[in-house]
Amino acid sequence: MNTPIPAYTVLVPARLASTRLPRKPLADIAGLPMVVRVAQRCLRSRASQVVVATDSDEVRQACQSHGVRVLMTRADHPTGSDRLAEACEQLGLDGRDIVVNVQGDEPLIDTALIDACARLLADRGDCVMSTAAHEIDDIAEYGNPNVVKVVTDAAGRALYFSRAPLPWWRDGSASGTLALPQPAPLRHIGIYGYSAGFLRRFPSLPVSPLEQIESLEQLRVLWHGERIAVHVSAQRPGPGIDTPEDLERVRQLFAG
Repeated sequence: MNTPIPAYTVLVPARLASTRLPRKPLADIAGLPMVVRVAQRCLRSRASQVVVATDSDEVRQACQSHGVRVLMTRADHPTGSDRLAEACEQLGLDGRDIVVNVQGDEPLIDTALIDACARLLADRGDCVMSTAAHEIDDIAEYGNPNVVKVVTDAAGRALYFSRAPLPWWRDGSASGTLALPQPAPLRHIGIYGYSAGFLRRFPSLPVSPLEQIESLEQLRVLWHGERIAVHVSAQRPGPGIDTPEDLERVRQLFAG
């Protein structure tokens, strides 16, 4: 039986400085800015509150005009986690309070997945973070460096995240052809649960070499000996938006 979903806060970081899709949070999706679509989706979860954290006055105005709660944060934050840490301070969250970080380019995020990340973190006192993954059944995804893979231990804690095919099936790939191992590899889904206390502490942790090599911020957590619990979802996540092509695909889904 599932444990009750704890009280938690969803934070949605949103900034305009996207390289592949400029001004992404304000991109129109069926008559509403993307960041508003994301916040509205999150409001369908069991979260106690949903708050957008931004450094853009335009994003602030877009959120306020559609009834979405928004906080203004500093413009000099190097990462989204730094922005969320400031938001925790502004909201006065207790160190034990749970925060779920939903990216501002996920207008079709599964609300059950948001709840699952909050519940998992509440259940796992041995972990400072939670995240999610799903099984890969497509060889192209397995070999794609833009698709992040994760491997876990027997207790469902992350051992490593990588852009490389992971784990590597030595015998199955002996011919030089990429092959899916069994059990199926896991694709990381970029949603995170934190305690507010750890989220505030995270920016002070030194950047790790592995984080720099892979360009994956979550490797900093593992590098410093902390643990991340992984929820394996039976459902594939809704498509995120990184490029103009992604945006058009999601627009068509909303139109349909």
